[in-house]
Amino acid sequence: MIDALKSHKIDVFLEEDIGSGDITAAIIPESALAYAEVITREAMVICGQAWFNEVFAQLNPKVVINWLVTEGEMLPANTLLCTVQGQARALLTGERTALNWVQMLSATATVAKEYADAVVGTGCKVLDTRKTIPGLRDAQKYAVACGGAYNHRIGLYDGVLIKENHIMAAGSITNAIQVARKLTTVPVEVEVETIGELQEALAAKPDRIMLDNFSLEDLRTAVALTSGSVELEASGNISLETIRSVAETGVDYISIGALTKHVNAVDLSMRIKVLP
Repeated sequence: MIDALKSHKIDVFLEEDIGSGDITAAIIPESALAYAEVITREAMVICGQAWFNEVFAQLNPKVVINWLVTEGEMLPANTLLCTVQGQARALLTGERTALNWVQMLSATATVAKEYADAVVGTGCKVLDTRKTIPGLRDAQKYAVACGGAYNHRIGLYDGVLIKENHIMAAGSITNAIQVARKLTTVPVEVEVETIGELQEALAAKPDRIMLDNFSLEDLRTAVALTSGSVELEASGNISLETIRSVAETGVDYISIGALTKHVNAVDLSMRIKVLP
């Protein structure tokens, strides 16, 4: 989490909102103190506390935040998440930026938990993808892990994933895998769309094979054909309603772009009261 937080300069997000200054907060005396409570209006996995804390730490290091829940905890609607106390201007200025982080990361973590829970007992792991909000990949991938799912490669630098366009450019599945092996020592994965392509890929010995848009019957055939000799990952048009049946075919992984791509922010409320 710390690495994910460090990869985002919170001051950039504050500057986006504050610009030349928070004109509205300036109507409150600089010396005024305030107290606030943050509540979730819907069930969720809490995620993003460090980002929330950092927003207020940069605005005024004297702001005190007391978290009443544990990061990664599944919470019912109307749970009091934390209290915030300090300079009223800082609380008012930082409210939206801080909540934006928590509502987005909690939404990602909550969806990840739903998918992870759907395959419990199958031995299959749910993976995220690179379909993330630009600039927020590390944070979203942290949230995925917070929700109980797993991270695929972080970017183009820490894993090879040979897809249809790569295969066409390289000439064949075999050639693409062989060249990749010569270029790097990172794990090599290849995407296949048919049982025939699976057989060609197997002969070239990648570390993992992605089965793209395979039917359940073909997934079971692939599992039987490989007999555990290579990791298998199912992908393509898999929903929360269908993921269990896919996992039960025996594949090792299922990658779901929706974990980070289809984010509906959690509804949070931060009520601020200026202290006498």
